[in-house]
Amino acid sequence: MDKTQNNKAWFLVLPVLLLVAFSAVLPLMTVVNYAFNDTFGNNQFFWAGLEWFEDTVNSDRLQNALGRQLLFSAIILTIQVPLGIFIALNMPKGGFWASFCLILMALPLLIPFNVVGTIWQIFGRVDIGLLGHTLAALGIDYNYTNDPLDAWITVVVMDVWHWTSLVALLCYAGLQSIPQAYYQAAKIDQATRWSVFRYIELPKMKGVLLIAVLLRFMDSFMIYTEPFVVTGGGPGNSTTFLSIDLAKMATGQFDLGPAAAFSLMYFCVILLISWVFYTVMTNLDREENR
Repeated sequence: MDKTQNNKAWFLVLPVLLLVAFSAVLPLMTVVNYAFNDTFGNNQFFWAGLEWFEDTVNSDRLQNALGRQLLFSAIILTIQVPLGIFIALNMPKGGFWASFCLILMALPLLIPFNVVGTIWQIFGRVDIGLLGHTLAALGIDYNYTNDPLDAWITVVVMDVWHWTSLVALLCYAGLQSIPQAYYQAAKIDQATRWSVFRYIELPKMKGVLLIAVLLRFMDSFMIYTEPFVVTGGGPGNSTTFLSIDLAKMATGQFDLGPAAAFSLMYFCVILLISWVFYTVMTNLDREENR
């Protein structure tokens, strides 16, 4: 009876497996094929071995893009995680204003990526943008299309505006799961605000913080649409991150072999760093619970 039910269950899962195979596995196999072969069209492939991987590893272009990507992800995590915790700590715990704040915090997450890029592209322009016009009126020389530092500041502030609310909402969910008895005991012991945060709130938020850090790292490491719409990877190559460089290589130059090798290495780097993040944070959590 159980075997019959299991066989029927597989038929229910089969459509999902076929969908995943069609949307993920088959494209991945195509990328692997291009990464190890060369082609001159007409579906004629010639074995290239590790040639494309060697060219990619030794490419100054890739190394520079990787450095910019790591710097961007580090800046984003350094700003968004503490800011998200601070916002969550100061949000109302219940009632109308708590619901209002939750809706307000969720609004940036509902905006499509290309719309976010368009908003900030217009917002930062000196001629028609509120931010650019205001800074120019104050005598501040700001032009994200010509100055690499201004372009970086624009992209970073845009991402902070767009995604800090995700960290705040996750931290708020962690804070809401803390029983009131913990706070009552801390009040009886006359614990300071810092002690409450250090020994009660922060340990209870470690699980959601792990999720927040992993999500924000992976998203920031794969960011493409917003900076591409705002700066196009410029000025020069100052905001050309890995994803933008990969898109230019694959669709702009049509170098399918190097682009396929590049994308596989890109994927492996994301998995590796995410695994390191997860391992370090889970080990720290285990040591705290001993």
